[in-house]
Amino acid sequence: MAEDRKFTLRIIAPDRVFYEDEVEMVEFTTTEGEIGVLPGHIPMTVIVSPGILTIHEAEEEKTAALHAGFAEILPEQITVLAEIIEWPEEIDLNRAEASRQRAEERLHNHTSEIDMVRAEASLKRALARINVLK
Repeated sequence: MAEDRKFTLRIIAPDRVFYEDEVEMVEFTTTEGEIGVLPGHIPMTVIVSPGILTIHEAEEEKTAALHAGFAEILPEQITVLAEIIEWPEEIDLNRAEASRQRAEERLHNHTSEIDMVRAEASLKRALARINVLK
């Protein structure tokens, strides 16, 4: 009966199959806000926004920094096509902090030649990396 409470999660990045296993729940950020998915969820497709992806397995919880992509949600399976996704141990905290600082400076001292959308996206990616390490 416990098997009914699980579904397949596949996360595919350009360079590898990042994760594939049976899970109880997955949480991540979309362009519409945060979403939590349980088995039996209605079918939908969402656009991923930078944030923390949390995988709830039977015995443990795993987190990763998910930066962009798409997710197809079906009642028995979720497939995430990630542009960039990283486990905490793959993240260099000093580099993420430097990236956060550069993005904040660009946003604070913006000029006409600075692309504000790119600066905001860079800040969100840096914060996702930093927050997944906490």
